Formats: sequence, structure tokens, C-alpha cells
Amino acid sequence: MESFRFNHNDNVAYALLFSPVNDPGKIKQRIIDAAKADDQDRDAVNFSFIEASLITSRLHLETAIHQAIIVESQGSLRTKTIHSEILFALNPTNNITEAIRRYGVSETSKSLIVVQITDSSASASDVETKMKAVVDGVVVSFRELATVTDWDRVKKYLKLDKEAKEKGDLARTQAFIDSVAISSVAMKSVMQ
Repeated sequence: MESFRFNHNDNVAYALLFSPVNDPGKIKQRIIDAAKADDQDRDAVNFSFIEASLITSRLHLETAIHQAIIVESQGSLRTKTIHSEILFALNPTNNITEAIRRYGVSETSKSLIVVQITDSSASASDVETKMKAVVDGVVVSFRELATVTDWDRVKKYLKLDKEAKEKGDLARTQAFIDSVAISSVAMKSVMQ
């Protein structure tokens, strides 16, 4: 499990990478159902479910989490929860529906990053247990992230087809795309 510590309101974010994921459609339906249910059902899925194939690096994810925490601390969430705000931060456009559709769990998700932002009193092992109870999949190290990233889709969403072709070898191209993805997330709140 990865953990990210931030100075805003004593926040900690925990993240697990699941790859592969079995029956992602069931997870999506559970999230939809929880929105209409009681607090206990909502709490059981109180995570950000992120399409792992669109995350280019640990820093890309960390930047989106940090942006969501900052926006929440300023009282200016554009989505309903801090967890959906992460998806919004990842999307290069300002369309919330598009952000959730692209970066959230879908019926075709093969890999997911599950994130929970909480205060530092939460136990990492308790959070991990809750995540594993929701996602039927294999937990893998974040070192595996590069193997699940769909660089062509990321490039398409960032509109980098021409620029990425000019970078040369694969490693340089991926580093360029990662840099643009991170910058896109970091600058989003400034650009609005």
C-alpha cells in the first residue's frame, strides 16, 4: 500500500493498485447504489476508484490527490466528494461527467487504483482491509504501474499525438507524456 502525507488538515491518502480486477462493472454498480443508500453503504465505497491505465506515474497520482485536498481545504470542491475531485483533477478538461467516465471505474477496467483520503488517525491496515473488501482483484506493487499505463490513451486525452512523436525513443516519449500529465493536473486549478 502506498501512503501520501500532506500538511493540509493532517490528511493522509492511502492507495492500492489492483491488477487485474475481476468484475469492475459490479464495483461501478455498487458505487451507484451506494449514492442512494444509507451512510454505512456509502462509507463502504468511500474511495476514489481510478482507471490505472491512465495514470502515468506515482507523482501524477500524488499531484491529483494533493490538488483535491487543497480544493477541499479551501471549501471549493467542484464535485460532490474529495474522492471524485481526484478524478476531476486528473481530467484535462473541466467536464465533470467526462472526468468520471474517463478516469473512474468502468465495466472494461482491467486495473484500478483505489484511494482513500483520511486523517492520520486512520489505520493503514484498516483502510487496506476495507479496500480489499470492495475490489475483487490482485494487489500489486506500484512499481507495476508502468506496465498497466495505456500511453496511447493518455496521449490522446492530453492531445499530444504530434508532440509525443517528435521525442524519439519510447522512454523519452513516456517521460514527456508523464511530465505533461503531471503539469496538466498541477495547473488545472490555476487555469480555471
